[in-house]
Amino acid sequence: MSIPVIILITVAITLAVAIPVTARISVNRKVQEDKAKIGSAEEKARQIIDDALKLSETKKREALLEAKEESLKIKNESEREARDRRLEVQRLEKRVLSKEEAADKKAESLERREAGIAAKEEELRKRQSAADKLLGQRQQELERISGLTSEQAKEYLLKSVEDEVKTDAAKLYKELDSQAREDAAKKAKEYVVTAIQRCAADHVAEAAISVVQLPSDEMKGRIIGREGRNIRAIETMTGVDLIIDDTPEAVVLSSFDPIRREVARVALEKLVVDGRIHPARIEETVEKAKKEVENEIREAGEEACLEVGVHGIHPELVRLLGRMKFRTSYGQNALKHSIEVAHLSGLLASEVGVDVRIAKRAGLLHDIGKSIDHEVEGTHVQIGADLCRKYKESNVVINAVESHHGDVEPESLIACIVQAADTISAARPGARRETLETYTNRLKQLEDITNSFKGVEKSFAIQAGREIRVMVIPEQISDADMTFLARDIAKQIESELEYPGQVKVSLIRESRVVDYAK
Repeated sequence: MSIPVIILITVAITLAVAIPVTARISVNRKVQEDKAKIGSAEEKARQIIDDALKLSETKKREALLEAKEESLKIKNESEREARDRRLEVQRLEKRVLSKEEAADKKAESLERREAGIAAKEEELRKRQSAADKLLGQRQQELERISGLTSEQAKEYLLKSVEDEVKTDAAKLYKELDSQAREDAAKKAKEYVVTAIQRCAADHVAEAAISVVQLPSDEMKGRIIGREGRNIRAIETMTGVDLIIDDTPEAVVLSSFDPIRREVARVALEKLVVDGRIHPARIEETVEKAKKEVENEIREAGEEACLEVGVHGIHPELVRLLGRMKFRTSYGQNALKHSIEVAHLSGLLASEVGVDVRIAKRAGLLHDIGKSIDHEVEGTHVQIGADLCRKYKESNVVINAVESHHGDVEPESLIACIVQAADTISAARPGARRETLETYTNRLKQLEDITNSFKGVEKSFAIQAGREIRVMVIPEQISDADMTFLARDIAKQIESELEYPGQVKVSLIRESRVVDYAK
């Protein structure tokens, strides 16, 4: 064997012997260290237990002290509350005792007062009986002196008092009526004059004919055409009569439909300017004229709304307003009349303090039914109300349209304003015409009404029926009776007679004494 091998073997043997020995030594050392740690832990545990026992004793003593203090505090508070309650009970007892004493005093006072009242009542009964006895004696003495019984004296007194009261009432009524009339007339005149001064609308009276000027009389032949075919074509397509007479350089268009007449006028003027007049050209020109007139109608309606300041009206109502440009009523242009009524309604509404916009709207639409009254059955009032309902106008506007001629009762102040504005606009000369027969019948009815009253001697209708002058019999009608008679006559005229404006009732009582010197 070689030396290295021997060395390796030696080293291996050494390691095999050294490792177990080293391991045993380390285990013994570990065991000793663990024993030392256990001993130290036991010592610490005993120390902790001792400290905990001491702390628990201390806490126990502190808790006992706190409990004693708390119980002492609660005891003191309960004693204080009991003391306070005893004091409160004592105060309440004193108050109850004082109230009982006061009640006893009041009861005694009431008893004394009742006793005094009973004594006074007895005294009053005695005095009343004595007074009744004296009154009876005085009444008997008065009847003996006057020679009248009590009933007769009462009747005489009532009659004299009635006459005095009647006279005073007549004077008071006359004064109040005069003052009210002056105030009402002043206010009404102020409102109407203000409205009229602020509204200046022009009026155009139109007839049932239109005149088209021609450049020369030679144009008349071209309008007539060969064997009259051109004039027949124009009349057929427009529904208007063409009158070609000896009037120099003019053709007259006749029709009661103003829109047809306007279409014919526009078409004929275009044909005259163009110079080419034949049936085909006439048909084309008439169609263009219809479109132009329709545009003019729409623009007229829009201009009316802008002029009045009314917005939001349905387009169909605006178009119907434009149609009224070619409609006249009693000499007034219907559209101009509606615009004027709208202005007057707005001005009157501003004076009395109601909605100006609604008043203008109702005034502008009040005669809208006249735009189609020749096409639809019914009055223009009913047609207008139906149109306003159809196009969703407000109930105030519908009622104003329905009531502006008195067909229904007005339900708002705006409806009354539209009535007044319509009357103002229609009151110009020539706007409303009255026949002679109607006028004379109205005067006769006026005199018949006044003559039917008792005490009226005769009456005269004067001032074209705006005043009735009544002569009364002075023996039957006193000065006090005249006030009530004038009022009764005025009321009956209002209820039985239709008249423009107002009728003045004047009563005349005249006493005459005639004697002759011989």
